[in-house]
Amino acid sequence: HPETNVVEMDTVVGCEGSRKVLLTLFFRSCKLMLIYLLPDKTATSVKKTFDHLEEKMSPIGFYNTFPVILTDRGTEFSNPEGLECGIDNTIRTSIFFCDPMASWQKPGIEKNHEYIRSVLPKGSSFDKLTQWDVTRLANHINSTARASLNGRTPLELAQLLLEKHALNAFGLREISCDDIILKPKLLK
Repeated sequence: HPETNVVEMDTVVGCEGSRKVLLTLFFRSCKLMLIYLLPDKTATSVKKTFDHLEEKMSPIGFYNTFPVILTDRGTEFSNPEGLECGIDNTIRTSIFFCDPMASWQKPGIEKNHEYIRSVLPKGSSFDKLTQWDVTRLANHINSTARASLNGRTPLELAQLLLEKHALNAFGLREISCDDIILKPKLLK
């Protein structure tokens, strides 16, 4: 249907030798970005994150929140059936892949990764990070007002566009504009 919320999905890797990676999910409609810390860059870790979200949201809640996911052909997304099929073997989402070498087909998430890199520059190790750290990072990013949202924040818009149980499952909270830190010291 026309209001289908397309969610862009990608991963952000740390320095060479860093095992942990960040799984990012970006809602085009409101520019909200979710960040999940994975123990490694595998299809199994991505599926476990989807399963965990589905458990928190319910199968229908997951389907309503993530009806269409657009990603690249990274090895961590190499099991689309495992991601599309939920815990009870019902379809929970539809995965579509960008064309090879066409990251411009998911521009929102690529642009939003700049916020992550302002706090965790290229060459940073993610191995000492916890999920609490990356949720804190997501809170600061999603509380940053955007000119493209008429001065609103992604979190403000998400509260209008996404279902309340989904937002509760994400565990995000608004950070006052005076308290936003998008520099490495946020996670020190």
